Parts: sequence; structure tokens; C-alpha cells
Amino acid sequence: MNRILAGSLYFVSKILEKIANAWSALYCRAGSEADSTVVFLAGAKIINARTTPSFIKIGSHTVIGGEMLTFAHDGCIEMGVSCFLGKNSRIWSAKKIEIGDRVLISHNVNIHDTDGHSLDPAARHTHFRQIFTIGHPLETSDIPTASVTIEDDVWIGFNSTILKGVTIGEGAIIGACSVVTKNVSAYTIVAGNPAKFIRNIDKNEHFKNSRKAETSLCPTSNNIGTD
Repeated sequence: MNRILAGSLYFVSKILEKIANAWSALYCRAGSEADSTVVFLAGAKIINARTTPSFIKIGSHTVIGGEMLTFAHDGCIEMGVSCFLGKNSRIWSAKKIEIGDRVLISHNVNIHDTDGHSLDPAARHTHFRQIFTIGHPLETSDIPTASVTIEDDVWIGFNSTILKGVTIGEGAIIGACSVVTKNVSAYTIVAGNPAKFIRNIDKNEHFKNSRKAETSLCPTSNNIGTD
């Protein structure tokens, strides 16, 4: 009897979990301008304090497991096609964060285009009290912000942080647990805190491997049986 009851409770919990995930995905779609093919995983969050869906745009075949947030006073996030945002990762924007196509962002990554608070302690305290009493203010004047650009085919390792004003070039790799405070050149590997150049990536080898991946995933009568 206990086994039957336990099995029934497990079955009911799974149904409730699926319902909760479905509602969460609907909420995410309502707060963003997401292509119909975008997948929102369990735990994904869209927090669009600007309320207009077009301030968070997500391209086709992208998978979202983390959080995207725009502040009430400003912020814009654009993510391209076939991207991935891992669980517990956060993209917070008070200006603009632009992410290209085929960008892989692992779990526990933070990407911010703002310092979040004023450098002045009195203004910082006032800002804090506003957030927890009336919500995020619609206007701020002294919080440093600078746009972030992440170009196509970038891979960002887990637990990494990308700070304001940074551009990460096409095909670059950010090693796990890195803190990126400066621009990263295309087809390079950086790692560390602060992130430093490790080595270049052979661009020709990159495109050779990419082409192999494309043909193996999308076989046609012309390439079946080739390597």
C-alpha cells in the first residue's frame, strides 16, 4: 500500500511540475519577444521591468535555462539564433546587451552592463531603500553603465562574469570562473581573474570542425557517408 501511495504521489508531483513549468514558459514568452521555437527550461526567468516585450528579444532555436532582466529605468537584451543560456545564469541590463548567434553560455554565468548602484554611499543607500519599498526607480542619474557585445560562436564557461563595456569577439572562448573586464579578441581563449590571454584558436580549424558538425547533424543525399 505504501509503495502504491508513494508512486501515486510521485506521479501527481510530476504532473504539477509540468503544469508549473508550462505556466513559467508562458510568463517568459509574455515578457519577451521570443521566436516560437525558443525553449524555456524549468527555472528560466524573464524579468522585464520595462514591461514592453521588445526590450528582450530572443532568436529562433535558442534554449533559455537562466534569467534575463531589464531594469525599470532602461535596459535592452538581444540574443541571436541557436544560443544557450545555462541554469542559474543571469543577464542583467540597464543599457544594452547584444548577443550573437550560436553563443553558448554555461551555468552560473553573470553578464551585466551596469554597476547596479551609485558609487556615492548616500545615493546607494537611497537606491537600495527605493528598491525594497516602491520598486526599481524609473530614473537614475549616476549609476555607471556601458553596453556589452558578445559576437557569434562565443563559448562562456561556467561561473564566469562579464562586466560592463566589454566586447567579446567572434569565436572566442572564456575559461570557467573567469572575470572579463576588458575586450576579448576574436578566436582567442582567455581565462582567470581578471581574464588574460591564453592562446589563439586556429580559425581555419574552427570552420573545418563547424562544417563537419553541420553535415553530420543535417545529412543530405550529397554528404551521407562522408566525414
